[in-house]
Amino acid sequence: MSTETSLDGARLRERLAQARVQLIFTPHAAGARDPLAALVAAAPFVDVVQVRPKAPDAQPDPLRPGAPLERSSARECFECCERVLALLAPLGERAPLVLVNDRLDVARALREHGVAGVHLGQEDTPPHIARELLGPQALIGYSTHSLAQVVSAQDLPVDYLGFGPVWASATKGYERGLGAHAAWIAQQGCELPVFAIGGVTLERADELVQEFGPARVAVSSAILAADDPAAAARALHAALS
Repeated sequence: MSTETSLDGARLRERLAQARVQLIFTPHAAGARDPLAALVAAAPFVDVVQVRPKAPDAQPDPLRPGAPLERSSARECFECCERVLALLAPLGERAPLVLVNDRLDVARALREHGVAGVHLGQEDTPPHIARELLGPQALIGYSTHSLAQVVSAQDLPVDYLGFGPVWASATKGYERGLGAHAAWIAQQGCELPVFAIGGVTLERADELVQEFGPARVAVSSAILAADDPAAAARALHAALS
């Protein structure tokens, strides 16, 4: 590993360790609002943007019986990431880290253009393969849906975990959540940063912090569908910090 690569990877992980709010950029979560305008408004107040331009597919999701499995084409994801990177570029060093959901091929193609890494689900490319293809400096996130998965994930070459759903989530189609206490256990029992995801609102984030202390969350509609995305992102970040 070159010194430059080592420093780049170290800087990415330093920023990740300080992150509190991850925005899952799923355009349809914005409803009738312009998702790109919401992204630009909220960007100064989020730490990570995970690009996830998925559309429902007819295949079942094993984690949500009866719900559609969501997929996105490489081209759709690539073009969405390009737009996101271009919109965030004016922020310079203050721009959030950009990750790609699921599409390892897109993360590789755009890693020299500002994509910091990839977020993988339980059914996606295994993390060790992603690490081999992306190299040691890239960030790799991994979804977990139980405390047992959190424990086993610590043996994988990943940099952070998503844990949830903590609460019921209309965005991801979950009718019930694992609960705030489970999220706290996951965060306390893991050496990696853990982002609570699923049904997170400002009120629930505040509850999480008041009851258990500092936390990290990943949200989508709580920011993208807000009347004022900038105000929503700012308030959420302040509550968690």
